[in-house]
Amino acid sequence: MNDSPTNAAEFTVSEISVALKRTVEDAFGHVRVRGEISGYRGPHSSGHAYFALKDERARIEAVVWRGTFSRLKIKPEEGMEVIAQGKLTTYPGSSKYQIVIDSLEPAGAGALMALLEERKRKLNAEGLFDEARKKPLPYLPRVIGVVTSPTGAVIRDILHRISDRYPLHLVVWPVRVQGETTGAEVANAVSGFNALDAQAGRPDIIIVARGGGSLEDLWGFNDEAVVRAVAASQIPVISAVGHETDWTLIDLAADRRAPTPTGAAEMAVPVKAELEATLASLAARHAGAISRAGERKRQALRAAARALPSADQLLALPRRRFDEAAARLARGLQVNVDSKRLRLRGLRLTTAALERRLGEARRAVTQTAARMPGAHGVLLRERRTRLATAFARLGFDPLLRRVGTAREKLTGLARRRDRAVAQTIEHRKSGLAHTERLLLSMSYKSVLDRGFALVSDANGNPVKRAAGLAPGDQVAVRFADAATDAVIVGSERPTTSKPRPPREKPGPAGQGSLFE
Repeated sequence: MNDSPTNAAEFTVSEISVALKRTVEDAFGHVRVRGEISGYRGPHSSGHAYFALKDERARIEAVVWRGTFSRLKIKPEEGMEVIAQGKLTTYPGSSKYQIVIDSLEPAGAGALMALLEERKRKLNAEGLFDEARKKPLPYLPRVIGVVTSPTGAVIRDILHRISDRYPLHLVVWPVRVQGETTGAEVANAVSGFNALDAQAGRPDIIIVARGGGSLEDLWGFNDEAVVRAVAASQIPVISAVGHETDWTLIDLAADRRAPTPTGAAEMAVPVKAELEATLASLAARHAGAISRAGERKRQALRAAARALPSADQLLALPRRRFDEAAARLARGLQVNVDSKRLRLRGLRLTTAALERRLGEARRAVTQTAARMPGAHGVLLRERRTRLATAFARLGFDPLLRRVGTAREKLTGLARRRDRAVAQTIEHRKSGLAHTERLLLSMSYKSVLDRGFALVSDANGNPVKRAAGLAPGDQVAVRFADAATDAVIVGSERPTTSKPRPPREKPGPAGQGSLFE
């Protein structure tokens, strides 16, 4: 072992780390690195993101600071092949080198398509693209909300088409349709339209529109936040992003997809001229149908009138019967008078005939009076015989036994009566005492004992509201120990109380009111 001194300079660990850091940063100040993201678990609680980029032979640590992460157009995902742009530096605390990423993009269109397909499968598995959840478009919307750039040609095309077809009120929510913030702005616009109420201009249809472009240009409309906002919208959404051959994930989540923004405007509103023509046609058909129906009713009425008899025909037979009865009435009256006259003349009302009938009646009465004593004696003897037979059949001893049995039964009933009366009186006393206690507990007198007073009007009715009194009314105020009279001088009444109805003047004595 060579222990001889050397002229080599000595460095501390920190000095070596600083020198390496300066060397790496000077040699690789700005680089673009292509690799696969590995070990990504989402942003840290601090907002920074830490992961690694690797290929089949090497691995490099990567970090995205919080301010940069929020501006990334493409967020990192595990297994995604990307091109990271940034600067190399070292981390002295662990003797590692790493890349501080400033921007991140997929490694070519194939990677974007793979990411798009993966996101499509994920959202489709959650049911966001199901046809069953899509809502129908209203036939005649009153307000249409448009989510697009306010300065592009898209909004002018939509305004021109709607003004030509069916002019109505449009509400534009301005957003960026290209760039890193497109997804967040479009999602906020859709959610914002849903949060409005009718007075604030809540639209009946939302149109999300943008012109054509490349996959990268339209990437903001593939954002997961946009798809979820459109799927959760309570207002029907029409997607009009790109041209007919372009497609994005918002097209699958929207309720309808239009090939162009102009096509979206045509879907949203009908043609006013066609509606007016249809309405005129229906009005003409309606008028014709009413006219034909009225004519059919008139024809039916005329046919029914021809089948019915006239008033003279209906009254002809009753009128003839009336005339015949009137002719027979005079003759019948004359015949009746003649027959009555003949009967009256045939009566012989002389004094001798009356005396003969009176004598016959007197003889009948005399004969009946002569038979009365004998009949009375026979009836009395029959009743005595029946009574003696009944007394002999009963006997004296059985009668005494029945009397004794009845007396014992009567004595027992008397004792039961006394007990029943005593029990009834006791039960009634207990119930009366309970009622008395209940009455005392519910009586207003117990309230008067606590310092309150009872106010009654001149008729002795309790006064419950001050609104029922007027200055000058006499009242009686009852306290716990006595009562006194008082006169109302004035009162404070709430402004919301109803005015007191006017008193009815008493009517004349003995005449009551019909409205009591």
